[in-house]
Amino acid sequence: MRTFAISALREPPFPAGRHEATDRVAGESVEWARAFGLIDSSHRVHRLQRADAAGLAGRACPDGSADGLRLLTDLISWLFVMDDACDEDGLGADPARLAPAIGTLLDVLDRCGDPAVVPPAAGPLGDALHDLCRRTRLHDRPALLLRFVSQIREYLLALLWEAANRERRRVPEVADYVQLRRHIGGARPCLTLTELASGEPPEAGRHADPALAALDLLAVDLVCWCNDLFSYGKESRADPDAHNLVTVIAQEIDADEPGALRAAADRFNQGLAAYLSAEDALLASGDDRLRPALAARRNWIRATYDWSLVAARYA
Repeated sequence: MRTFAISALREPPFPAGRHEATDRVAGESVEWARAFGLIDSSHRVHRLQRADAAGLAGRACPDGSADGLRLLTDLISWLFVMDDACDEDGLGADPARLAPAIGTLLDVLDRCGDPAVVPPAAGPLGDALHDLCRRTRLHDRPALLLRFVSQIREYLLALLWEAANRERRRVPEVADYVQLRRHIGGARPCLTLTELASGEPPEAGRHADPALAALDLLAVDLVCWCNDLFSYGKESRADPDAHNLVTVIAQEIDADEPGALRAAADRFNQGLAAYLSAEDALLASGDDRLRPALAARRNWIRATYDWSLVAARYA
Protein backbone atom coordinates (compact mmCIF):
# COMPACT_ATOMS: atom_id res chain seq x y z
CA MET A 1 0.00 0.00 0.00
CA ARG A 2 2.92 2.33 0.61
CA THR A 3 3.98 1.83 -3.01
CA PHE A 4 0.53 2.85 -4.24
CA ALA A 5 0.45 5.93 -2.01
CA ILE A 6 3.87 7.05 -3.22
CA SER A 7 2.86 6.64 -6.85
CA ALA A 8 -0.63 8.14 -6.59
CA LEU A 9 -0.27 11.04 -4.16
CA ARG A 10 1.16 14.37 -5.19
CA GLU A 11 4.15 15.09 -3.00
CA PRO A 12 3.47 18.25 -0.97
CA PRO A 13 5.62 21.01 -2.53
CA PHE A 14 6.90 22.29 0.80
CA PRO A 15 10.45 22.17 2.19
CA ALA A 16 11.19 19.27 4.53
CA GLY A 17 12.93 19.76 7.86
CA ARG A 18 13.73 18.00 11.11
CA HIS A 19 14.30 19.52 14.54
CA GLU A 20 17.85 19.11 15.80
CA ALA A 21 16.59 17.85 19.19
CA THR A 22 14.44 15.06 17.70
CA ASP A 23 16.63 12.12 18.75
CA ARG A 24 17.03 13.36 22.32
CA VAL A 25 13.33 14.08 22.68
CA ALA A 26 12.48 10.61 21.35
CA GLY A 27 14.09 8.93 24.35
CA GLU A 28 12.71 11.47 26.82
CA SER A 29 9.15 11.01 25.56
CA VAL A 30 9.28 7.22 25.85
CA GLU A 31 10.50 7.64 29.43
CA TRP A 32 7.66 10.11 30.08
CA ALA A 33 5.16 7.54 28.83
CA ARG A 34 6.78 4.85 30.96
CA ALA A 35 6.76 7.07 34.08
CA PHE A 36 3.01 7.66 33.75
CA GLY A 37 2.31 3.98 33.18
CA LEU A 38 1.15 4.43 29.59
CA ILE A 39 3.45 1.61 28.52
CA ASP A 40 3.67 -1.12 31.14
CA SER A 41 5.08 -4.04 29.17
CA SER A 42 7.94 -4.66 26.78
CA HIS A 43 5.42 -5.14 23.96
CA ARG A 44 3.88 -1.71 24.53
CA VAL A 45 7.26 -0.04 24.92
CA HIS A 46 8.34 -1.54 21.60
CA ARG A 47 5.05 -0.55 19.97
CA LEU A 48 5.45 3.07 21.04
CA GLN A 49 9.10 3.21 20.00
CA ARG A 50 8.21 1.86 16.55
CA ALA A 51 5.47 4.49 16.23
CA ASP A 52 8.21 7.17 16.28
CA ALA A 53 6.22 10.06 17.73
CA ALA A 54 9.35 12.21 17.86
CA GLY A 55 10.08 11.54 14.20
CA LEU A 56 6.68 12.96 13.28
CA ALA A 57 6.90 15.86 15.73
CA GLY A 58 10.43 16.76 14.69
CA ARG A 59 9.36 17.06 11.07
CA ALA A 60 6.19 18.99 11.93
CA CYS A 61 8.04 21.39 14.25
CA PRO A 62 11.53 21.75 12.77
CA ASP A 63 12.24 25.25 14.08
CA GLY A 64 10.42 25.58 17.41
CA SER A 65 11.82 25.43 20.92
CA ALA A 66 13.11 22.11 22.25
CA ASP A 67 10.63 22.31 25.15
CA GLY A 68 7.82 22.89 22.69
CA LEU A 69 8.95 19.94 20.61
CA ARG A 70 8.97 17.76 23.73
CA LEU A 71 5.41 18.79 24.65
CA LEU A 72 4.23 18.08 21.10
CA THR A 73 6.00 14.71 21.07
CA ASP A 74 4.43 13.73 24.39
CA LEU A 75 1.00 14.65 23.02
CA ILE A 76 1.55 12.50 19.94
CA SER A 77 2.77 9.65 22.15
CA TRP A 78 -0.39 9.99 24.24
CA LEU A 79 -2.56 9.95 21.12
CA PHE A 80 -0.77 6.85 19.82
CA VAL A 81 -1.30 5.04 23.12
CA MET A 82 -4.98 6.03 23.19
CA ASP A 83 -5.49 4.99 19.57
CA ASP A 84 -3.77 1.66 20.18
CA ALA A 85 -5.96 1.03 23.22
CA CYS A 86 -9.00 1.57 20.99
CA ASP A 87 -7.83 -0.06 17.77
CA GLU A 88 -5.57 -2.91 18.85
CA ASP A 89 -6.46 -3.59 22.49
CA GLY A 90 -10.23 -3.71 21.93
CA LEU A 91 -11.39 -0.69 23.92
CA GLY A 92 -12.72 1.07 20.84
CA ALA A 93 -14.94 -1.83 19.79
CA ASP A 94 -17.18 -1.63 22.87
CA PRO A 95 -18.92 1.70 23.60
CA ALA A 96 -20.01 0.41 27.02
CA ARG A 97 -16.36 0.00 28.04
CA LEU A 98 -15.12 3.09 26.28
CA ALA A 99 -17.71 5.57 27.59
CA PRO A 100 -16.61 5.44 31.28
CA ALA A 101 -12.97 5.84 30.23
CA ILE A 102 -13.88 8.85 28.10
CA GLY A 103 -15.93 10.31 30.95
CA THR A 104 -12.94 10.14 33.27
CA LEU A 105 -10.72 11.86 30.72
CA LEU A 106 -13.33 14.59 30.23
CA ASP A 107 -13.22 15.17 34.01
CA VAL A 108 -9.47 15.70 33.67
CA LEU A 109 -9.95 18.19 30.83
CA ASP A 110 -12.46 20.19 32.85
CA ARG A 111 -9.63 21.12 35.22
CA CYS A 112 -7.57 22.65 32.36
CA GLY A 113 -4.31 21.53 33.93
CA ASP A 114 -4.80 23.65 37.06
CA PRO A 115 -2.08 22.45 39.48
CA ALA A 116 -4.13 23.69 42.44
CA VAL A 117 -6.99 21.31 41.65
CA VAL A 118 -6.46 17.65 42.42
CA PRO A 119 -7.50 15.66 39.35
CA PRO A 120 -9.68 12.59 39.76
CA ALA A 121 -8.24 9.08 40.00
CA ALA A 122 -7.95 8.81 36.25
CA GLY A 123 -5.37 6.10 35.65
CA PRO A 124 -2.31 6.42 33.42
CA LEU A 125 -4.10 8.01 30.45
CA GLY A 126 -5.79 10.58 32.67
CA ASP A 127 -2.68 11.39 34.67
CA ALA A 128 -0.65 11.88 31.51
CA LEU A 129 -3.38 14.02 29.97
CA HIS A 130 -3.46 16.23 33.06
CA ASP A 131 0.30 16.66 32.73
CA LEU A 132 -0.08 17.75 29.10
CA CYS A 133 -2.71 20.31 30.08
CA ARG A 134 -0.62 21.52 33.04
CA ARG A 135 2.44 22.08 30.86
CA THR A 136 0.38 23.85 28.21
CA ARG A 137 -1.09 26.06 30.95
CA LEU A 138 2.41 27.11 32.06
CA HIS A 139 2.82 29.09 28.83
CA ASP A 140 0.21 31.56 30.10
CA ARG A 141 -1.85 31.72 26.92
CA PRO A 142 -5.39 31.09 28.21
CA ALA A 143 -7.09 31.20 24.81
CA LEU A 144 -4.65 28.67 23.39
CA LEU A 145 -5.07 26.41 26.43
CA LEU A 146 -8.85 26.47 26.08
CA ARG A 147 -8.59 25.71 22.38
CA PHE A 148 -6.29 22.77 23.12
CA VAL A 149 -8.63 21.39 25.78
CA SER A 150 -11.63 21.79 23.46
CA GLN A 151 -9.83 19.96 20.65
CA ILE A 152 -8.90 17.03 22.88
CA ARG A 153 -12.53 16.91 24.07
CA GLU A 154 -13.72 16.72 20.45
CA TYR A 155 -11.22 13.94 19.79
CA LEU A 156 -12.50 11.90 22.73
CA LEU A 157 -16.17 12.33 21.83
CA ALA A 158 -15.44 11.34 18.23
CA LEU A 159 -13.93 8.10 19.52
CA LEU A 160 -17.36 7.21 20.91
CA TRP A 161 -18.90 7.70 17.46
CA GLU A 162 -16.24 5.42 16.01
CA ALA A 163 -16.88 2.79 18.69
CA ALA A 164 -20.62 2.79 18.00
CA ASN A 165 -19.90 2.21 14.31
CA ARG A 166 -17.61 -0.69 15.14
CA GLU A 167 -20.20 -2.26 17.42
CA ARG A 168 -22.83 -2.10 14.68
CA ARG A 169 -20.39 -2.98 11.89
CA ARG A 170 -21.46 0.26 10.23
CA VAL A 171 -19.39 1.98 7.56
CA PRO A 172 -20.27 5.70 7.65
CA GLU A 173 -21.10 7.84 4.66
CA VAL A 174 -18.24 9.84 3.19
CA ALA A 175 -19.52 13.22 4.41
CA ASP A 176 -19.96 11.93 7.97
CA TYR A 177 -16.57 10.30 7.91
CA VAL A 178 -14.75 13.38 6.60
CA GLN A 179 -16.27 15.53 9.34
CA LEU A 180 -15.52 13.16 12.24
CA ARG A 181 -12.12 12.16 10.88
CA ARG A 182 -10.97 15.73 11.46
CA HIS A 183 -11.38 15.09 15.17
CA ILE A 184 -10.39 11.42 15.45
CA GLY A 185 -7.12 12.14 13.67
CA GLY A 186 -5.87 14.34 16.53
CA ALA A 187 -4.32 16.80 14.08
CA ARG A 188 -6.01 19.87 15.54
CA PRO A 189 -4.51 19.75 19.06
CA CYS A 190 -1.18 18.87 17.47
CA LEU A 191 -1.35 22.00 15.32
CA THR A 192 -2.17 24.04 18.41
CA LEU A 193 0.90 22.82 20.28
CA THR A 194 3.02 23.32 17.15
CA GLU A 195 1.95 26.96 17.10
CA LEU A 196 2.79 27.20 20.80
CA ALA A 197 6.26 25.75 20.19
CA SER A 198 6.91 28.34 17.49
CA GLY A 199 6.56 31.11 20.05
CA GLU A 200 4.39 33.06 17.61
CA PRO A 201 0.87 31.62 17.75
CA PRO A 202 -1.80 33.69 15.99
CA GLU A 203 -3.77 36.17 18.06
CA ALA A 204 -6.73 34.52 19.77
CA GLY A 205 -9.30 35.96 17.39
CA ARG A 206 -7.50 34.99 14.19
CA HIS A 207 -8.75 31.39 14.30
CA ALA A 208 -12.27 32.74 13.76
CA ASP A 209 -11.16 34.39 10.50
CA PRO A 210 -13.12 32.52 7.77
CA ALA A 211 -10.11 32.33 5.47
CA LEU A 212 -7.82 30.82 8.11
CA ALA A 213 -10.59 28.53 9.35
CA ALA A 214 -11.09 27.22 5.81
CA LEU A 215 -7.36 26.65 5.44
CA ASP A 216 -7.36 24.77 8.74
CA LEU A 217 -9.99 22.37 7.44
CA LEU A 218 -7.99 21.72 4.29
CA ALA A 219 -4.76 21.16 6.23
CA VAL A 220 -6.36 18.77 8.71
CA ASP A 221 -8.11 16.87 5.91
CA LEU A 222 -4.83 16.46 4.03
CA VAL A 223 -3.05 15.16 7.13
CA CYS A 224 -5.84 12.65 7.80
CA TRP A 225 -6.32 11.51 4.20
CA CYS A 226 -2.59 11.02 3.72
CA ASN A 227 -2.58 8.93 6.88
CA ASP A 228 -5.54 6.89 5.60
CA LEU A 229 -3.90 6.02 2.30
CA PHE A 230 -0.62 4.96 3.86
CA SER A 231 -2.32 2.98 6.65
CA TYR A 232 -5.09 1.38 4.57
CA GLY A 233 -3.23 -1.87 3.94
CA LYS A 234 -2.61 -2.56 7.63
CA GLU A 235 -6.07 -1.42 8.72
CA SER A 236 -7.98 -3.39 6.09
CA ARG A 237 -6.15 -6.58 7.06
CA ALA A 238 -7.08 -6.14 10.70
CA ASP A 239 -10.65 -4.93 10.16
CA PRO A 240 -12.44 -4.94 6.78
CA ASP A 241 -14.85 -2.27 8.08
CA ALA A 242 -12.02 -0.01 9.20
CA HIS A 243 -12.63 3.72 9.52
CA ASN A 244 -10.65 4.77 6.50
CA LEU A 245 -11.31 7.10 3.58
CA VAL A 246 -10.78 4.24 1.11
CA THR A 247 -13.36 2.04 2.85
CA VAL A 248 -16.08 4.68 3.01
CA ILE A 249 -15.54 5.72 -0.61
CA ALA A 250 -15.72 2.08 -1.73
CA GLN A 251 -19.12 1.69 -0.07
CA GLU A 252 -20.57 5.01 -1.21
CA ILE A 253 -19.70 4.70 -4.90
CA ASP A 254 -19.82 0.89 -4.97
CA ALA A 255 -16.23 0.71 -6.18
CA ASP A 256 -13.75 -2.13 -6.03
CA GLU A 257 -10.60 -1.64 -3.98
CA PRO A 258 -8.42 -0.26 -6.83
CA GLY A 259 -11.16 2.20 -7.79
CA ALA A 260 -11.64 3.36 -4.20
CA LEU A 261 -7.90 3.80 -3.74
CA ARG A 262 -7.69 5.94 -6.88
CA ALA A 263 -10.70 8.02 -5.76
CA ALA A 264 -9.14 8.58 -2.31
CA ALA A 265 -5.83 9.62 -3.88
CA ASP A 266 -7.68 11.99 -6.23
CA ARG A 267 -9.42 13.56 -3.23
CA PHE A 268 -6.05 14.17 -1.56
CA ASN A 269 -4.51 15.64 -4.71
CA GLN A 270 -7.50 17.93 -5.31
CA GLY A 271 -7.41 18.96 -1.65
CA LEU A 272 -3.73 19.83 -1.92
CA ALA A 273 -4.42 21.99 -4.98
CA ALA A 274 -7.23 23.75 -3.08
CA TYR A 275 -4.91 24.26 -0.11
CA LEU A 276 -2.23 25.87 -2.25
CA SER A 277 -4.77 28.26 -3.77
CA ALA A 278 -6.20 29.20 -0.37
CA GLU A 279 -2.72 29.71 1.07
CA ASP A 280 -1.74 31.96 -1.85
CA ALA A 281 -4.80 34.09 -1.17
CA LEU A 282 -3.84 34.51 2.49
CA LEU A 283 -0.24 35.31 1.65
CA ALA A 284 -1.42 37.92 -0.85
CA SER A 285 -3.13 39.75 2.00
CA GLY A 286 0.32 40.91 3.12
CA ASP A 287 -0.32 40.10 6.79
CA ASP A 288 3.06 38.83 7.98
CA ARG A 289 1.55 37.86 11.34
CA LEU A 290 -0.02 34.87 9.61
CA ARG A 291 3.24 33.45 8.31
CA PRO A 292 4.09 31.32 11.40
CA ALA A 293 0.59 29.80 11.35
CA LEU A 294 0.85 29.04 7.66
CA ALA A 295 4.30 27.53 8.18
CA ALA A 296 2.91 25.24 10.89
CA ARG A 297 0.24 23.93 8.52
CA ARG A 298 2.69 23.46 5.68
CA ASN A 299 5.06 21.61 7.99
CA TRP A 300 2.34 19.27 9.20
CA ILE A 301 1.24 18.34 5.69
CA ARG A 302 4.82 17.72 4.62
CA ALA A 303 5.73 15.94 7.87
CA THR A 304 2.82 13.51 7.61
CA TYR A 305 3.80 12.58 4.06
CA ASP A 306 7.52 12.14 4.85
CA TRP A 307 6.94 10.31 8.14
CA SER A 308 4.44 7.97 6.45
CA LEU A 309 7.05 6.96 3.87
CA VAL A 310 9.12 5.28 6.60
CA ALA A 311 6.62 4.72 9.44
CA ALA A 312 6.93 1.23 10.92
CA ARG A 313 3.49 1.86 12.45
CA TYR A 314 1.89 1.08 9.09
CA ALA A 315 4.09 -1.86 8.11
